[in-house]
Amino acid sequence: MSKPVILTGLRANSEFHLGNYLGAILPMVELQKQHAGEYQVNMFVPDLHSFTTPIDHGKLYQQTLQNLKVFVAAGIDINNPDTYIYRQSYIPAHSELTWILNCFASFGQLRRMTQFKDKVGSKNLLEEADNAAKLYYAAAKKLEKPVDDYRQLSAIQYELSELMSKAVSTVSEIENQEGLASMGLLDYPVLMAADILLYGAKWIPVGEDQRQHIELARDVAQRMNNKFGELFTVPEDWNKQLEFANRHAGVRIRSLRNPEKKMSKSVEDPAGTIMLTDSPDEAAKKVMSATTDSVGAIHFDFDKQPGVSNLLQILALLSNKPLDDVIHEWDGKTSYGDLKKAVADAVKSFLTDFQTKLAEVNESELLSKLEIDEKAMNDVANAMLLKVQKAVGLRP
Repeated sequence: MSKPVILTGLRANSEFHLGNYLGAILPMVELQKQHAGEYQVNMFVPDLHSFTTPIDHGKLYQQTLQNLKVFVAAGIDINNPDTYIYRQSYIPAHSELTWILNCFASFGQLRRMTQFKDKVGSKNLLEEADNAAKLYYAAAKKLEKPVDDYRQLSAIQYELSELMSKAVSTVSEIENQEGLASMGLLDYPVLMAADILLYGAKWIPVGEDQRQHIELARDVAQRMNNKFGELFTVPEDWNKQLEFANRHAGVRIRSLRNPEKKMSKSVEDPAGTIMLTDSPDEAAKKVMSATTDSVGAIHFDFDKQPGVSNLLQILALLSNKPLDDVIHEWDGKTSYGDLKKAVADAVKSFLTDFQTKLAEVNESELLSKLEIDEKAMNDVANAMLLKVQKAVGLRP
């Protein structure tokens, strides 16, 4: 590969939603158009990542093809000679390199990943344990000075005992929840590192929730380079990734009903998630029912007005306008209904156009392209794997 590599992929276990499109697919389309002929674009489906959470295995293969069609409908030119599409499981080197990288990755770093803690439900428990520890420390500070009142001393000792008991109980619950999680959920950031390092990718346009995984890939690559020489191309750091993608911050589209959380494929949030297969009218209704706030005026502030800010962000991306321009247009206005109507119209127009393009994608042409590109990517990945195998002593 003589050109710098841009790499991206989205899991194949379910349909894409608007957050996937705006946060990952659209930026890739923009990058391909902007850097056509200048970079190699690797666009793959990480189907092995699909097993980290429960899925319908009977639908996985067809869903993989459907998601690739989404890339094409979104505007990716698969006939560009510098663009490659492939499925992760069709390149065995991904799995073998993952095992080697595992032996140089830190268990502690993987366990601290925000995505892992969120999915096993231990994030809130960790916060509770941290708060208990802070209260315990504050109570213990009271004992640094002599306490003459026996009742006061007993009260402090009782408080310490209760806090200690709560901390122990919380830690035990964390260990129980993490113990039920699959090894795949814990380990998939290492597989993601293999996805990146096999192809020497410097640029990986992903959402904010994948930031830690990019840093893990950098850490492992640097660790092995220090030990074995220049094995891997180290991906650029997060700030440079954002600059390259022309984004000041990672796009993280929120749920329409619970804007404190990101938009999700979860069946638990159907009203807050706009699927790319939703009818345009149904999607517009979801926007009109979006949660806002009681402030009474429109301001872009994800801390104080996450619902309104989410709508402004969606409107800017779908209308292809700078976010600052959209914020300036709406700032201070008092009609949340008018903002919702503008976003609903933008979403409806987008889905109508996108679904027409999706229906026109030729599956036979797509499968032919996959066969050609997967052969080429196997050659590239196997060459890098052999280089690593020699470095670690598996090959002469």
